[in-house]
Amino acid sequence: MHLITQFPWRLVIGNFKIPLHFILQDSGIFIAIRYYVILKKRTTDIIDKENRFAIFVFATVGAVVGAHLLGALETPKTFFQSAQKLEELTGNATILGGLVGGVLFVEVYKLFLGIKTGTGDLFLKPLILGMSIGRVGCFLTGVAEQTYGVKTSLLWGMNLGDGVPRHPVALYEIVFLILVGGLIHRFKSHLSQLDGDLFKWFMVFYLIFRFLLDFIKPGDRYFLGLGTIQITALIGLIYYFFFIFRFYKKSKCR
Repeated sequence: MHLITQFPWRLVIGNFKIPLHFILQDSGIFIAIRYYVILKKRTTDIIDKENRFAIFVFATVGAVVGAHLLGALETPKTFFQSAQKLEELTGNATILGGLVGGVLFVEVYKLFLGIKTGTGDLFLKPLILGMSIGRVGCFLTGVAEQTYGVKTSLLWGMNLGDGVPRHPVALYEIVFLILVGGLIHRFKSHLSQLDGDLFKWFMVFYLIFRFLLDFIKPGDRYFLGLGTIQITALIGLIYYFFFIFRFYKKSKCR
């Protein structure tokens, strides 16, 4: 067993070459779930066990559906013209789609059961940890997948396997996740008025970040110069506008 330390990085076991992206992606999911279980045991949860488990399941299913659907729609022309749509769906995924899909499925579940309490805060730290680990895998993939940046002349431009200095957008995202996670933790007393507010703030910050980040990533641009990820981020920000307005209004009344 040995490691191929050139983009894309791979672990060689016998005749098999396993991309580190897959290993780190799956490891990130596993570690995030384990961390979530630990936090849940240490936290007094206002949601009963049955509903919390159902929320976890709906969030997971929604994340899988959203990640693959939005991933395929990043190149809509290719997807709709393809005769192998199932392969396009299973072969593409994006974190933003996973987040949006998870939120959507959970909110629909809560709507049907009349649950008005925010439920996302318990997922926040595990989510940031899992995403950070997964993005390390994205970075080590280089240009083998569309998780790299466009060409740049900046000093920190990196050769990700094709000889072209590029924005290391996966590293940008890791730094962002660490910073935003630290800031939310540091100012949680100021950012939380109701249960679920911390997760909502994370979503607002991440949606803004992804909207801006995709300007320095390759991909299809088809509506006002924007791509699927950016359009989805804008829709998400419109959804969270009501949360921001409520938060601002309550802050002024203090």
